[in-house]
Amino acid sequence: MKTHFKTIIISDVHLGTKGSKAKEVARFLKQYSCENLILNGDIIDGWQLKKSGSWKRKHTRFFNRILKMIERDQTNVTYLRGNHDDFLDQILPIQIGNLSIQNDMIYESNGKKFFITHGDIFDSVTTNLRWIAYLGDVGYTFLLWLNRLVNYHRRKRGLPYYSLSQYVKGKVKTAVSYIDQYEEELAKMAKAKGCDGIICGHIHKAENRMIDGILYLNSGDWVETMSALAEDHDGNWQLIYYNEINFRKSYRSEDDKAVAIERPRELKTVAFESVSKGLKIPNFFF
Repeated sequence: MKTHFKTIIISDVHLGTKGSKAKEVARFLKQYSCENLILNGDIIDGWQLKKSGSWKRKHTRFFNRILKMIERDQTNVTYLRGNHDDFLDQILPIQIGNLSIQNDMIYESNGKKFFITHGDIFDSVTTNLRWIAYLGDVGYTFLLWLNRLVNYHRRKRGLPYYSLSQYVKGKVKTAVSYIDQYEEELAKMAKAKGCDGIICGHIHKAENRMIDGILYLNSGDWVETMSALAEDHDGNWQLIYYNEINFRKSYRSEDDKAVAIERPRELKTVAFESVSKGLKIPNFFF
């Protein structure tokens, strides 16, 4: 049987870009069933599609997986607008059966309220200084290109996946300061709205911690971290990392294709939080 959750939240899939892990996120969703699936922004990367991005068959398969969850499991799917899929402004809010598209939402579960937003509205750079945001997007795209090169050589040496951009974020003091301020401001917003927690994405940094009495949850991304948030029926939240799932082909689905299910195991930290074994970082990243 599939593992069943009350709610699963994913964000920052960035479909249409080379860095998007569309196959992995579709495979991830194939392992679980849930009552509610929340797509918390930047699922489609409209910015890159306008420039050099391209739409692949694997990107379409991701949405096919979503449709199957709606049809077979009666999953309620909510798509929240992010900054990279701001083209949704032309149609939201909209409700079509079990699918709704909107800006943000209040989620109530087990007597607690959570404000769910992609998070870019609290980022003065992407909100007010769009040209700087695009410049940052170019730099991040370059890091992802370099990251693919680095991990190609790491795989050949039998080394685990390494996130170069997360390493840079952790080393550059301004980036660390920005992330801390971002998380604190979101916690303040949740408190102002009378909520017990805040759930977001945007900064590609998965997190589950308390900030001044507010539960701060960030679902991470599906470009590097490959993580999601999941809530059980008792209201407990956990981060699930794709790289920590033990995939084993133990049964066959109705379409006679092999399906892997997750075996319970202790979730570990993602690879980029470990020491950068076998990798030398050029000085210009510091």
